[in-house]
Amino acid sequence: MAKRRKSRNKGEAAKLEMTPMIDVVFQLLIFFIVTLKEVDILSHLDISRPAPDSKATPENQVDDLLTVQIGKQGWVLNGSPYMGEVGLSKLDKQLTRMASFSKNTSVIIKCTGDSPHSSLIRVLNILAREGMMNISVFSL
Repeated sequence: MAKRRKSRNKGEAAKLEMTPMIDVVFQLLIFFIVTLKEVDILSHLDISRPAPDSKATPENQVDDLLTVQIGKQGWVLNGSPYMGEVGLSKLDKQLTRMASFSKNTSVIIKCTGDSPHSSLIRVLNILAREGMMNISVFSL
């Protein structure tokens, strides 16, 4: 008797269909996004303000923030314009006076796109000479 070999049926490998799985994942994602409860973080912040200083009087009180805007024509310090070289010397005097009250005053320097770089350097030199270190520079 001759041995008969059993031939195995080599069918196709099992396919894993990805489309239904992707559909289910997207449906779950949409479900969780829709049911997500947005928490208002700002309403839950616990902030305590410091009490006003009773020793400070309005005459001696200086703003804790100076804003210097540098443009093509000159400088603007807290809304007061200073133009040209004379304006630079007046700006220098004002910044020196402000620095005499407090070296910790924050200074924001706003530069317009058409302002010369030398104007920014001049203001930074004045502030460095007076020892003011809380300085922020940004462009408009």
